[in-house]
Amino acid sequence: MKKHTQVEVDITDLSHDGRGVAHVDGKAMFVRGALPGERATVRVTRSKRHFDEADVETLHTRSPERVEPRCAHFGQCAGCSLQHLDPAAQIVAKQRVLAENFERIGKVEPARWLDPLHDEPWQYRRKGRLSVKHVLKKERVLVGFRESNPRFVADIRRCEVLHPALGPKIEAIGDMLSTLQAAAQIPQIEFAAGDETVALVIRHLEPLSDSDQEKLTAFAREHGFAIYLQPGGLSSVHPLWPEAPHLSFTLPDHNVKLDFEPLDFVQINGGMNRRMIALALELLDPQSTDRVLDLFCGLGNFTLPVARRVAQVDGVEGDTELVRRAGANAQANGIDNAQFHMANLFEDHRKAAWARQGWDKLLLDPPRAGADKVLEFLPGKATHRVVYVSCHPGSLARDAEILVRKHGFRLSAAGVMDMFPHTAHVESIALFERD
Repeated sequence: MKKHTQVEVDITDLSHDGRGVAHVDGKAMFVRGALPGERATVRVTRSKRHFDEADVETLHTRSPERVEPRCAHFGQCAGCSLQHLDPAAQIVAKQRVLAENFERIGKVEPARWLDPLHDEPWQYRRKGRLSVKHVLKKERVLVGFRESNPRFVADIRRCEVLHPALGPKIEAIGDMLSTLQAAAQIPQIEFAAGDETVALVIRHLEPLSDSDQEKLTAFAREHGFAIYLQPGGLSSVHPLWPEAPHLSFTLPDHNVKLDFEPLDFVQINGGMNRRMIALALELLDPQSTDRVLDLFCGLGNFTLPVARRVAQVDGVEGDTELVRRAGANAQANGIDNAQFHMANLFEDHRKAAWARQGWDKLLLDPPRAGADKVLEFLPGKATHRVVYVSCHPGSLARDAEILVRKHGFRLSAAGVMDMFPHTAHVESIALFERD
């Protein structure tokens, strides 16, 4: 179908990225802003051989699950794709995506579905990256997420999903950056919120003048931010103000406090992280005599809570700095039954000492690529329970087939966790057991 063509369609499904799905003459069409059950006149924005893309022009029938987006910038900013869908319906849609992936890719089905895990759907995001663009025509600096066309930064004034100390201050940050001599040389700001401190990491392509640094420091003092500068690669990050910022978050149910640096990986949703750890421990069912292996362990987010309940837990992580901080966190929390190892888990480590031990239980929290390389040599014969935390339903489904078909496990339970409300991102958890 030609670009700009208008056509009336019925929306029958929701795509993996949150767009409505229609079919015209047997060809799929992905419609931004449409929901299943709606009929709409749409305008084609892009035509491919096997599918078309379109935007809603006129809604003729509305889904009963459609709600008014809270954010004034929804539809322009691509940071959220589902604010127009009731949060309860968002979770149902994500559960359906997970089920379809299990069926289509893994050819497995859980013996039982876990109740979806969810928390407060607003002001939840404590970690991320904001794009920065000095726009001469507007005579100001834009700060925010990208638009659907990633060449452009969305012109937003506030963000409803960011940490409450940051979301209402997006416009103020842009106004402050507009006054800097280096305004055109700042491409991004990374942010990280601990329980008491919110850090902004300013990436700058040229050295900042004393005047610019003074303005950044004054802004940090006024708004209670910690400011870091990043003139080069990751190793160049250093604090501007205060002299020694401290980032940490607590897991009170486990008497654990985790220190981290602003560019370290931490779970983006703090409230959901606590709920996820509780669910993971419930599924893992740790006993005082258990020996547990935690793969892709990061800072020890799961490792240290597990350590409170078992005889021994070892964490394995591919980032040297995270391994070092995990060990320091264990020591700071008085935990002496946790050890940490550095290993690229996308390589074969079957001969490593940690891989050859007789672990009773295994916990995995891999990146989007999943854990298929690890599953070539783990779990060992002694392991009878595996808890798999996933940020991509496709890789989980693939790995579920490996655990079931190759290693003789049962997929005992699975469910979604709404770590990223108002986005199409699907986080999930699964329990595998064998006799």
